Amino acid sequence: MIVAFSISPSGGDDEGGVSEAVAAAVRVVRESGLPCETNAMFTNVEGEWDEVMDVVRRAVDVVAAVAPRVSLVLKADIRPGRTGELTGKVQRLEAALAAGQGQA
Repeated sequence: MIVAFSISPSGGDDEGGVSEAVAAAVRVVRESGLPCETNAMFTNVEGEWDEVMDVVRRAVDVVAAVAPRVSLVLKADIRPGRTGELTGKVQRLEAALAAGQGQA
Protein backbone atom coordinates (compact mmCIF):
# COMPACT_ATOMS: atom_id res chain seq x y z
CA MET A 1 0.00 0.00 0.00
CA ILE A 2 0.99 3.59 -0.56
CA VAL A 3 -0.09 6.25 1.90
CA ALA A 4 0.14 9.95 1.16
CA PHE A 5 -0.20 11.98 4.32
CA SER A 6 0.23 15.48 5.63
CA ILE A 7 0.61 16.45 9.28
CA SER A 8 0.22 19.97 10.64
CA PRO A 9 0.55 21.18 14.19
CA SER A 10 -1.80 23.88 15.43
CA GLY A 11 -2.73 25.68 18.59
CA GLY A 12 0.76 25.70 20.03
CA ASP A 13 3.63 28.10 20.47
CA ASP A 14 4.80 29.34 17.06
CA GLU A 15 8.33 29.78 18.44
CA GLY A 16 9.71 26.76 16.56
CA GLY A 17 7.43 27.14 13.60
CA VAL A 18 5.50 24.54 11.68
CA SER A 19 8.51 23.50 9.60
CA GLU A 20 10.42 22.12 12.60
CA ALA A 21 7.49 19.97 13.72
CA VAL A 22 6.91 18.73 10.17
CA ALA A 23 10.64 18.01 9.81
CA ALA A 24 10.48 15.84 12.93
CA ALA A 25 7.59 13.89 11.41
CA VAL A 26 9.38 13.43 8.09
CA ARG A 27 12.48 12.27 9.98
CA VAL A 28 10.39 9.48 11.55
CA VAL A 29 9.27 8.38 8.09
CA ARG A 30 12.76 8.44 6.59
CA GLU A 31 14.28 6.58 9.53
CA SER A 32 11.64 3.85 9.18
CA GLY A 33 13.49 2.38 6.22
CA LEU A 34 10.29 2.15 4.16
CA PRO A 35 10.30 3.54 0.61
CA CYS A 36 9.21 7.16 0.88
CA GLU A 37 9.30 10.57 -0.72
CA THR A 38 8.36 14.05 0.38
CA ASN A 39 6.97 16.81 -1.80
CA ALA A 40 5.55 20.26 -1.13
CA MET A 41 2.19 18.92 0.07
CA PHE A 42 2.55 15.31 1.27
CA THR A 43 4.89 12.59 2.39
CA ASN A 44 4.34 9.28 0.59
CA VAL A 45 5.33 6.00 2.19
CA GLU A 46 4.98 2.43 0.89
CA GLY A 47 4.76 -0.84 2.76
CA GLU A 48 2.42 -3.26 4.47
CA TRP A 49 -0.64 -1.89 6.29
CA ASP A 50 0.66 -2.35 9.85
CA GLU A 51 4.12 -0.96 9.20
CA VAL A 52 2.86 2.07 7.25
CA MET A 53 0.20 2.91 9.81
CA ASP A 54 2.74 2.55 12.62
CA VAL A 55 4.99 5.07 10.88
CA VAL A 56 2.08 7.49 10.42
CA ARG A 57 1.15 7.11 14.10
CA ARG A 58 4.74 7.75 15.23
CA ALA A 59 4.97 10.80 12.96
CA VAL A 60 1.76 12.17 14.48
CA ASP A 61 3.14 11.47 17.96
CA VAL A 62 6.27 13.59 17.41
CA VAL A 63 4.16 16.51 16.20
CA ALA A 64 1.72 16.06 19.09
CA ALA A 65 4.67 16.33 21.47
CA VAL A 66 5.08 20.00 20.49
CA ALA A 67 1.50 21.00 19.67
CA PRO A 68 -1.77 20.52 21.54
CA ARG A 69 -3.61 19.88 18.29
CA VAL A 70 -2.58 17.95 15.17
CA SER A 71 -4.24 17.85 11.75
CA LEU A 72 -3.74 14.69 9.67
CA VAL A 73 -4.77 14.28 6.04
CA LEU A 74 -4.31 10.74 4.71
CA LYS A 75 -4.98 9.05 1.38
CA ALA A 76 -4.22 5.38 0.76
CA ASP A 77 -3.83 3.21 -2.34
CA ILE A 78 -4.37 -0.33 -1.13
CA ARG A 79 -3.25 -2.99 -3.62
CA PRO A 80 -2.36 -6.27 -1.89
CA GLY A 81 0.56 -8.10 -3.43
CA ARG A 82 2.00 -5.06 -5.19
CA THR A 83 5.34 -3.51 -4.29
CA GLY A 84 7.45 -0.84 -5.91
CA GLU A 85 4.39 1.20 -6.80
CA LEU A 86 5.78 4.40 -5.29
CA THR A 87 8.01 4.68 -8.35
CA GLY A 88 6.18 2.26 -10.67
CA LYS A 89 3.07 4.41 -10.97
CA VAL A 90 5.14 7.43 -11.98
CA GLN A 91 7.20 5.41 -14.46
CA ARG A 92 4.03 4.15 -16.17
CA LEU A 93 2.70 7.71 -16.37
CA GLU A 94 5.94 9.03 -17.84
CA ALA A 95 5.99 6.21 -20.40
CA ALA A 96 2.42 7.04 -21.45
CA LEU A 97 3.31 10.73 -21.78
CA ALA A 98 6.40 9.91 -23.85
CA ALA A 99 4.35 7.67 -26.13
CA GLY A 100 1.82 10.44 -26.69
CA GLN A 101 -0.99 8.54 -24.94
CA GLY A 102 -3.68 10.45 -23.14
CA GLN A 103 -3.73 13.36 -25.57
CA ALA A 104 -6.92 15.37 -25.62
